[in-house]
Amino acid sequence: MNNRTLVIIAALLLAVLAISSSAFVVKETEKAVLLKFGRLIRTDYEPGLYFKIPLVHELRKFDARIQTVDSSPVRMLNSENKFMMVDSYAKYRIFDVSRFYVATRGDERNAVRLLSEQINDRLRNQFGVRDLHEVVSGQRDELMAEITTNLNQAAQTSLGVELIDVRVKRIDLPPEVSESVFQRMRAGRELEARDHRAKGQEASERIRANADRQKVVIEAEAYRQSEELRGAGDAEAASIYASAYNKDPEFYRFTRSLKAYKETFQNKADMLLVDPDSEFFRYLKDPEGKSQ
Repeated sequence: MNNRTLVIIAALLLAVLAISSSAFVVKETEKAVLLKFGRLIRTDYEPGLYFKIPLVHELRKFDARIQTVDSSPVRMLNSENKFMMVDSYAKYRIFDVSRFYVATRGDERNAVRLLSEQINDRLRNQFGVRDLHEVVSGQRDELMAEITTNLNQAAQTSLGVELIDVRVKRIDLPPEVSESVFQRMRAGRELEARDHRAKGQEASERIRANADRQKVVIEAEAYRQSEELRGAGDAEAASIYASAYNKDPEFYRFTRSLKAYKETFQNKADMLLVDPDSEFFRYLKDPEGKSQ
Protein backbone atom coordinates (compact mmCIF):
# COMPACT_ATOMS: atom_id res chain seq x y z
CA MET A 1 0.00 0.00 0.00
CA ASN A 2 1.58 3.27 -1.10
CA ASN A 3 1.21 6.76 0.35
CA ARG A 4 -1.41 7.76 -2.20
CA THR A 5 -3.68 4.93 -1.14
CA LEU A 6 -3.30 5.88 2.52
CA VAL A 7 -4.21 9.47 1.73
CA ILE A 8 -7.34 8.38 -0.14
CA ILE A 9 -8.43 6.13 2.72
CA ALA A 10 -7.81 8.87 5.26
CA ALA A 11 -9.77 11.33 3.15
CA LEU A 12 -12.67 8.90 2.87
CA LEU A 13 -12.66 8.33 6.61
CA LEU A 14 -12.67 12.05 7.25
CA ALA A 15 -15.54 12.49 4.80
CA VAL A 16 -17.56 9.75 6.47
CA LEU A 17 -16.85 11.25 9.88
CA ALA A 18 -17.86 14.70 8.67
CA ILE A 19 -21.09 13.42 7.16
CA SER A 20 -21.99 11.38 10.25
CA SER A 21 -21.36 14.35 12.52
CA SER A 22 -23.31 16.77 10.32
CA ALA A 23 -26.31 14.60 9.32
CA PHE A 24 -29.20 14.04 11.69
CA VAL A 25 -32.72 12.59 11.56
CA VAL A 26 -35.83 14.07 13.16
CA LYS A 27 -38.43 11.37 13.98
CA GLU A 28 -42.20 11.77 14.01
CA THR A 29 -42.18 11.52 17.79
CA GLU A 30 -39.60 14.32 18.18
CA LYS A 31 -39.29 18.06 17.95
CA ALA A 32 -35.90 19.65 17.33
CA VAL A 33 -34.21 23.04 17.55
CA LEU A 34 -30.91 24.09 15.98
CA LEU A 35 -28.50 26.38 17.83
CA LYS A 36 -25.59 28.38 16.46
CA PHE A 37 -23.08 29.17 19.19
CA GLY A 38 -25.93 28.88 21.72
CA ARG A 39 -28.34 31.09 19.76
CA LEU A 40 -31.62 29.63 18.47
CA ILE A 41 -31.71 29.75 14.67
CA ARG A 42 -34.23 27.10 13.51
CA THR A 43 -37.21 25.26 15.03
CA ASP A 44 -39.46 24.28 12.10
CA TYR A 45 -38.21 20.74 11.55
CA GLU A 46 -40.52 18.17 10.04
CA PRO A 47 -39.73 14.43 10.25
CA GLY A 48 -36.81 13.67 7.90
CA LEU A 49 -33.05 13.88 7.25
CA TYR A 50 -31.15 17.16 7.78
CA PHE A 51 -27.57 18.45 7.97
CA LYS A 52 -25.70 20.84 10.25
CA ILE A 53 -22.23 22.29 10.47
CA PRO A 54 -20.13 20.43 13.03
CA LEU A 55 -18.65 22.50 15.87
CA VAL A 56 -20.81 25.42 14.80
CA HIS A 57 -24.33 24.10 15.10
CA GLU A 58 -25.82 22.25 18.07
CA LEU A 59 -28.97 20.13 17.80
CA ARG A 60 -31.41 19.63 20.69
CA LYS A 61 -34.26 17.11 20.45
CA PHE A 62 -37.36 16.80 22.65
CA ASP A 63 -40.03 14.12 22.95
CA ALA A 64 -43.20 15.33 21.21
CA ARG A 65 -45.41 12.61 22.68
CA ILE A 66 -47.77 13.10 25.62
CA GLN A 67 -45.88 13.46 28.89
CA THR A 68 -47.02 13.21 32.51
CA VAL A 69 -46.48 15.67 35.34
CA ASP A 70 -46.95 13.79 38.62
CA SER A 71 -46.95 16.43 41.33
CA SER A 72 -46.24 15.74 44.98
CA PRO A 73 -49.17 16.04 47.43
CA VAL A 74 -49.79 19.65 48.43
CA ARG A 75 -51.55 20.99 51.53
CA MET A 76 -54.49 23.21 50.55
CA LEU A 77 -57.21 25.14 52.40
CA ASN A 78 -60.88 24.99 51.31
CA SER A 79 -63.72 27.47 51.83
CA GLU A 80 -64.53 25.86 55.21
CA ASN A 81 -61.02 26.67 56.45
CA LYS A 82 -60.09 23.00 56.54
CA PHE A 83 -56.82 21.68 55.20
CA MET A 84 -56.63 18.92 52.60
CA MET A 85 -53.73 16.99 51.11
CA VAL A 86 -54.27 17.09 47.33
CA ASP A 87 -52.38 14.73 45.01
CA SER A 88 -52.74 15.58 41.31
CA TYR A 89 -51.24 14.86 37.90
CA ALA A 90 -51.41 16.38 34.42
CA LYS A 91 -50.89 15.32 30.80
CA TYR A 92 -49.09 17.65 28.37
CA ARG A 93 -47.13 17.73 25.10
CA ILE A 94 -44.88 20.29 23.45
CA PHE A 95 -46.90 22.77 21.40
CA ASP A 96 -44.30 25.40 20.40
CA VAL A 97 -40.77 24.01 20.62
CA SER A 98 -39.04 27.41 20.31
CA ARG A 99 -41.07 28.86 23.18
CA PHE A 100 -40.56 25.66 25.14
CA TYR A 101 -36.80 25.86 24.71
CA VAL A 102 -36.63 29.51 25.74
CA ALA A 103 -38.89 29.01 28.80
CA THR A 104 -37.17 25.87 30.07
CA ARG A 105 -33.63 26.48 28.73
CA GLY A 106 -33.92 23.12 27.06
CA ASP A 107 -34.35 21.23 30.34
CA GLU A 108 -37.61 19.24 30.54
CA ARG A 109 -37.29 19.12 34.32
CA ASN A 110 -37.83 22.86 34.36
CA ALA A 111 -41.06 22.34 32.37
CA VAL A 112 -42.28 19.77 34.90
CA ARG A 113 -41.43 22.09 37.80
CA LEU A 114 -43.13 25.14 36.24
CA LEU A 115 -46.23 23.17 35.27
CA SER A 116 -46.49 21.70 38.78
CA GLU A 117 -46.34 25.17 40.28
CA GLN A 118 -49.03 26.51 37.96
CA ILE A 119 -51.29 23.49 38.54
CA ASN A 120 -50.97 23.74 42.30
CA ASP A 121 -51.68 27.48 42.19
CA ARG A 122 -54.86 26.94 40.14
CA LEU A 123 -55.99 24.08 42.38
CA ARG A 124 -55.34 26.16 45.48
CA ASN A 125 -57.38 29.06 44.07
CA GLN A 126 -60.29 26.82 43.05
CA PHE A 127 -60.34 24.79 46.28
CA GLY A 128 -60.27 27.96 48.31
CA VAL A 129 -63.77 28.95 47.14
CA ARG A 130 -65.34 25.46 47.40
CA ASP A 131 -66.31 23.22 50.27
CA LEU A 132 -65.26 19.60 50.75
CA HIS A 133 -68.34 18.10 49.10
CA GLU A 134 -67.89 20.17 45.95
CA VAL A 135 -64.22 19.27 45.46
CA VAL A 136 -64.68 15.57 46.32
CA SER A 137 -67.81 14.67 44.38
CA GLY A 138 -70.32 17.43 43.68
CA GLN A 139 -68.44 19.60 41.13
CA ARG A 140 -65.20 17.70 40.66
CA ASP A 141 -65.51 17.06 36.91
CA GLU A 142 -66.52 20.66 36.23
CA LEU A 143 -63.63 21.87 38.40
CA MET A 144 -61.04 19.78 36.54
CA ALA A 145 -62.40 20.84 33.14
CA GLU A 146 -62.27 24.52 34.12
CA ILE A 147 -58.71 24.25 35.47
CA THR A 148 -57.55 22.40 32.33
CA THR A 149 -59.05 25.00 30.00
CA ASN A 150 -57.68 28.02 31.87
CA LEU A 151 -54.28 26.50 32.55
CA ASN A 152 -53.88 25.33 28.95
CA GLN A 153 -54.05 28.91 27.69
CA ALA A 154 -51.41 30.03 30.18
CA ALA A 155 -49.18 27.02 29.47
CA GLN A 156 -49.23 27.61 25.72
CA THR A 157 -48.33 31.26 26.18
CA SER A 158 -45.63 30.90 28.83
CA LEU A 159 -44.18 27.41 28.25
CA GLY A 160 -45.13 26.46 24.71
CA VAL A 161 -46.86 23.26 25.85
CA GLU A 162 -50.44 22.06 25.36
CA LEU A 163 -52.08 20.91 28.56
CA ILE A 164 -54.36 17.97 27.72
CA ASP A 165 -55.81 17.03 31.10
CA VAL A 166 -55.53 17.76 34.81
CA ARG A 167 -56.79 15.25 37.37
CA VAL A 168 -56.84 14.92 41.13
CA LYS A 169 -55.74 11.43 42.12
CA ARG A 170 -56.46 11.64 45.81
CA ILE A 171 -57.69 13.99 48.50
CA ASP A 172 -56.75 13.18 52.09
CA LEU A 173 -57.85 14.97 55.22
CA PRO A 174 -55.68 15.50 58.30
CA PRO A 175 -56.73 13.31 61.28
CA GLU A 176 -58.21 16.27 63.18
CA VAL A 177 -60.39 17.11 60.19
CA SER A 178 -61.32 13.55 59.21
CA GLU A 179 -63.26 12.88 62.41
CA SER A 180 -65.38 16.03 62.16
CA VAL A 181 -66.06 15.38 58.49
CA PHE A 182 -66.99 11.79 59.26
CA GLN A 183 -69.40 12.88 62.00
CA ARG A 184 -71.01 15.42 59.70
CA MET A 185 -71.33 12.88 56.88
CA ARG A 186 -72.86 10.34 59.28
CA ALA A 187 -75.33 12.93 60.55
CA GLY A 188 -76.25 13.76 56.97
CA ARG A 189 -76.78 10.07 56.11
CA GLU A 190 -78.87 9.56 59.24
CA LEU A 191 -81.02 12.57 58.34
CA GLU A 192 -81.45 11.20 54.83
CA ALA A 193 -82.33 7.75 56.24
CA ARG A 194 -84.95 9.27 58.55
CA ASP A 195 -86.41 11.16 55.63
CA HIS A 196 -86.62 7.96 53.57
CA ARG A 197 -88.20 6.08 56.47
CA ALA A 198 -90.77 8.84 56.99
CA LYS A 199 -91.65 8.81 53.30
CA GLY A 200 -91.88 5.01 53.40
CA GLN A 201 -94.14 5.13 56.45
CA GLU A 202 -96.34 7.71 54.77
CA ALA A 203 -96.59 5.56 51.65
CA SER A 204 -97.34 2.52 53.81
CA GLU A 205 -100.16 4.29 55.63
CA ARG A 206 -101.58 5.53 52.35
CA ILE A 207 -101.49 2.04 50.82
CA ARG A 208 -102.96 0.48 53.96
CA ALA A 209 -105.77 3.04 54.10
CA ASN A 210 -106.56 2.47 50.44
CA ALA A 211 -106.58 -1.30 51.00
CA ASP A 212 -108.91 -0.94 54.00
CA ARG A 213 -111.24 1.24 51.97
CA GLN A 214 -111.26 -1.25 49.11
CA LYS A 215 -111.90 -4.05 51.62
CA VAL A 216 -114.98 -2.25 53.00
CA VAL A 217 -116.26 -1.56 49.50
CA ILE A 218 -115.69 -5.17 48.39
CA GLU A 219 -117.33 -6.61 51.51
CA ALA A 220 -120.32 -4.27 51.17
CA GLU A 221 -120.71 -5.17 47.51
CA ALA A 222 -120.40 -8.88 48.31
CA TYR A 223 -122.97 -8.58 51.12
CA ARG A 224 -125.35 -6.76 48.80
CA GLN A 225 -124.98 -9.40 46.13
CA SER A 226 -125.40 -12.22 48.68
CA GLU A 227 -128.56 -10.63 50.07
CA GLU A 228 -129.92 -10.23 46.57
CA LEU A 229 -129.13 -13.87 45.80
CA ARG A 230 -130.59 -15.01 49.12
CA GLY A 231 -133.74 -12.98 48.57
CA ALA A 232 -134.06 -14.36 45.07
CA GLY A 233 -133.52 -17.89 46.40
CA ASP A 234 -136.07 -17.46 49.18
CA ALA A 235 -138.57 -16.08 46.69
CA GLU A 236 -137.97 -18.98 44.33
CA ALA A 237 -138.20 -21.48 47.21
CA ALA A 238 -141.45 -19.91 48.42
CA SER A 239 -142.77 -20.06 44.89
CA ILE A 240 -141.83 -23.75 44.64
CA TYR A 241 -143.36 -24.49 48.04
CA ALA A 242 -146.53 -22.63 47.15
CA SER A 243 -146.79 -24.45 43.84
CA ALA A 244 -146.25 -27.80 45.51
CA TYR A 245 -148.75 -26.98 48.27
CA ASN A 246 -151.40 -26.01 45.78
CA LYS A 247 -151.00 -29.30 43.90
CA ASP A 248 -151.67 -31.49 47.03
CA PRO A 249 -152.31 -29.54 50.22
CA GLU A 250 -153.11 -32.62 52.27
CA PHE A 251 -149.89 -34.38 51.36
CA TYR A 252 -147.98 -31.21 52.14
CA ARG A 253 -149.53 -31.02 55.62
CA PHE A 254 -148.74 -34.72 56.15
CA THR A 255 -145.03 -34.37 55.29
CA ARG A 256 -144.77 -31.37 57.55
CA SER A 257 -146.31 -33.33 60.42
CA LEU A 258 -143.89 -36.22 59.90
CA LYS A 259 -140.98 -33.79 59.93
CA ALA A 260 -142.29 -32.24 63.14
CA TYR A 261 -142.64 -35.70 64.75
CA LYS A 262 -139.10 -36.62 63.76
CA GLU A 263 -137.59 -33.44 65.17
CA THR A 264 -139.68 -33.64 68.35
CA PHE A 265 -138.99 -37.26 69.31
CA GLN A 266 -135.27 -37.46 68.50
CA ASN A 267 -134.19 -37.94 72.13
CA LYS A 268 -135.86 -40.41 74.45
CA ALA A 269 -135.17 -38.18 77.41
CA ASP A 270 -137.22 -35.35 75.93
CA MET A 271 -140.56 -34.71 77.55
CA LEU A 272 -143.50 -33.06 75.80
CA LEU A 273 -146.61 -31.94 77.56
CA VAL A 274 -149.34 -31.59 74.92
CA ASP A 275 -153.09 -32.05 75.05
CA PRO A 276 -153.95 -35.44 73.46
CA ASP A 277 -156.69 -33.75 71.49
CA SER A 278 -154.19 -31.23 70.10
CA GLU A 279 -153.87 -30.71 66.36
CA PHE A 280 -150.29 -31.94 66.74
CA PHE A 281 -151.43 -35.61 67.01
CA ARG A 282 -153.86 -35.35 64.18
CA TYR A 283 -152.20 -37.97 61.92
CA LEU A 284 -151.43 -40.27 64.86
CA LYS A 285 -155.13 -40.61 65.65
CA ASP A 286 -156.38 -40.82 62.10
CA PRO A 287 -154.24 -41.92 59.14
CA GLU A 288 -156.24 -39.61 56.94
CA GLY A 289 -155.65 -36.71 59.32
CA LYS A 290 -159.32 -35.94 59.79
CA SER A 291 -160.24 -33.79 62.77
CA GLN A 292 -162.29 -35.43 65.47
